[in-house]
Amino acid sequence: MTDTAAAAAVRTGTEVDGPTPDHLDGVDLEGWGLGSNNATGLTNNKLGMWLFLGSDCLLFGALISVYLLMRHRGTGLGPEDLFDIPFTSVSSFVLLMSSMSMVFAVSAIARGEDQRLRLWLLVTALLGAIFIAGQVYEFTAFYREGLGYTTNLFSSAFYSLTGFHGVHVSVGIIMLMSLLVLSLTGRLKQDRAETVEIVGLYWHFVDIVWVLIFTIVYLIP
Repeated sequence: MTDTAAAAAVRTGTEVDGPTPDHLDGVDLEGWGLGSNNATGLTNNKLGMWLFLGSDCLLFGALISVYLLMRHRGTGLGPEDLFDIPFTSVSSFVLLMSSMSMVFAVSAIARGEDQRLRLWLLVTALLGAIFIAGQVYEFTAFYREGLGYTTNLFSSAFYSLTGFHGVHVSVGIIMLMSLLVLSLTGRLKQDRAETVEIVGLYWHFVDIVWVLIFTIVYLIP
């Protein structure tokens, strides 16, 4: 085989008939896009998650913009009448700590430590569930005070933004529990570490978005 044909085979990942020239034995196949499914160097699954998160940024950006426009256009009850900053701060801290446990889960499967993986997946899911429980309690308290979804423009924007984020956290908990079940049934081993990493990307995104929402909704007057 000629050097040109061998190099072309390396670039395209096609089968090579005959021996490859010696000086191509050390070619970095990753550098030519092999070992990944696209030109970005990422697998299709991970690229798909990044694209999804990018589109989600646009959705959250739109919801935050609507909230900023509507927060002072409501009548009656407003944020200064209802928000319990210390309570929401504790809930936010719990959610942020779940990002740390998610990092431990990704690290555990990378080392092939199945027991630690299950532990940290469960801890992450429980912390997320505590956050959701706090959000449900908060929404219930607001409703009892007379702030429903259609009470005014502020309430509609507030419930839409924070509720949409809560749905994301709930989806993340389902994903975490699915990984836990896969691990318990022996279908999530070290060679599938990227699956946990992809779920971790989603979870970290949800946490980062909440930091932004908490700052804008609860802390900025």
